[in-house]
Amino acid sequence: MSKGKVKIGLIGFGTIGTGVVRLIQENAGVLKSRLNAELVLARIADIDLKRKREVKVSPKILTNRVEDILADPEIDIVVELMGGTEPARRFVLEAIRRGKSVVTANKALLATAGDEIFRAAEKNRVSVGFEASVGGGIPIIRALREAYAGDKIRSLLGIINGTSNYILSKMTDEGSKFELVLKRAQERGYAEADPTLDVEGIDAAHKLAILIALAFGVRIKLDQIYTEGITRISPLDVEFAREFGYRIKLLAIAKDQGKKGIEARVHPTLIRAESLLAEVKDVFNAIYVVGEALGPNLLYGRGAGMMPTATAVLSDIVSIAREKLSGVSAGIPGRTLSEAQIKDVRVRDINEISMGYYLRFSVVDRPGVLSRITGVLGRHNISIASFLQRGRMAGSKVPIFLLTHEALEKNLRMAIAVIDRMDVILEPTRFIRIEQNLE
Repeated sequence: MSKGKVKIGLIGFGTIGTGVVRLIQENAGVLKSRLNAELVLARIADIDLKRKREVKVSPKILTNRVEDILADPEIDIVVELMGGTEPARRFVLEAIRRGKSVVTANKALLATAGDEIFRAAEKNRVSVGFEASVGGGIPIIRALREAYAGDKIRSLLGIINGTSNYILSKMTDEGSKFELVLKRAQERGYAEADPTLDVEGIDAAHKLAILIALAFGVRIKLDQIYTEGITRISPLDVEFAREFGYRIKLLAIAKDQGKKGIEARVHPTLIRAESLLAEVKDVFNAIYVVGEALGPNLLYGRGAGMMPTATAVLSDIVSIAREKLSGVSAGIPGRTLSEAQIKDVRVRDINEISMGYYLRFSVVDRPGVLSRITGVLGRHNISIASFLQRGRMAGSKVPIFLLTHEALEKNLRMAIAVIDRMDVILEPTRFIRIEQNLE
């Protein structure tokens, strides 16, 4: 490390990378006063060096060879913002092997290769910063690693995908169809051309895997997280959820159930309209953490976008720079994602979990249909909390909406399988889970 300077190599000069460069340039004076040293962008690597960007940098520091960053002995911190798992994984591991600390916003990389990366970081005595990997500008990673370090986390649940939250917010406020709101989200840059990772809940599952490791100290594989997206949510569901006093949100949910295991799931969820999470709209995120000593705590803010995410990246850069300038032995404080401190745990299957449900049936307009449906539900130990039945729709189709008391998901699925074989059922039954107690 050069005297009075911390040199940074940036891999990926896209939206977030541009934001990081902008913050370093605009806040150079503030950063220098806080660190008593200068943050220097020594190299920036990207495959497209000709694209116009919102910031200007010297052409001398631009390269399309990542090796120029990895091989430079004067670069102290490598910032990986290229996304994807490969070759990002290879670049990060090579930077660590060469004794460089790493900052990344790559949740997919950490969710799939976090063990390997953190083992390498411990072996080589370097730090890995990943605040921007979950929640954008919300400091949830630092909170779990430091602020809650003395408490036992009982549960966490939240809205951690801004694209899906924007879509559901607009469907709720405007009554619009999913496809129309998705198109608008793409036009505004809130959704990718291929929105699968967001709308199918995969992005949220990546983030939840990271949060579970930090909150509970256990390793969860992605295929152990029950994951369901929002593509099947209709305006009818949104409307009648509201009539029952609920709103629909895509929630990432994790609960430590002790000897029973860990609940880990991502899916559309009905929550009470008066709850704080129900008021989180558009691209904002919120994470509700419940500690044994602290109780409930809500972290809220912009979960995505250039500047919120860049702010989180820069916070890690500054934190690691302070380590290096003070001569503190590098390491990962608090709970980590490394094999040495993470244990395997049983993850509860979704069919083992009991909760309430919203059910939508499309039936023939005929006397006795409701009693036949409730009869099947009753035989599977599912009791009705409330129901609504509305007038005839196209042809002789009538929608019936039910809310159930808590029931075992296995029983619900078996009941629906029986009901959907009835001659009076016109479409597959739709159900959405209900989260009654956010604590």
